[in-house]
Amino acid sequence: MIAAITSLSLLGVILGALLGLAARYLKVEGNPLVGEIEAMMPGSQCGQCGYPGCSPAAAALAAGEAPVTLCPPGGQSLALALADKLGVTVDVSGMVDKAPMIAYVKEDLCIGCTRCFKRCPTDAILGGPKQIHAVISDACTGCEKCVEACPTECVEMRPIPVTLQNWHWPKPAIAA
Repeated sequence: MIAAITSLSLLGVILGALLGLAARYLKVEGNPLVGEIEAMMPGSQCGQCGYPGCSPAAAALAAGEAPVTLCPPGGQSLALALADKLGVTVDVSGMVDKAPMIAYVKEDLCIGCTRCFKRCPTDAILGGPKQIHAVISDACTGCEKCVEACPTECVEMRPIPVTLQNWHWPKPAIAA
């Protein structure tokens, strides 16, 4: 029994040391620009840009494979900041800054088909087959994928209601 414990402990120490050496000497350095771009992005992981999250979108931006206007939640301000960071020019006249929106399910029209439930990237929709669905507003990123998937058009996007927790003092107008 003691021989087995000793041999397994020795094997664990040796393999742990080898893994530590491998991690140190075989480490692959990443592009620091990707981390900086990812820190600038909203981090909602909504997928509205066509990438599965903000990290792959930041990698595509750093590689020059995606336009700086790819993030709808970031709006014009993010596009301008990314263009400044990457040293490119951008035309933001076609971009529209929308107010943050969340999904809302009209209960009288919901048939419980679960199509919206399956399309939600953040699992913000609750419900089951043949049951009325509901949206967890704190988890909803406003990606509008559930609206596209709903066959009865019972899901709609509504502005986030103003509460004490999300109200912000408006910025003063710039005097001309």
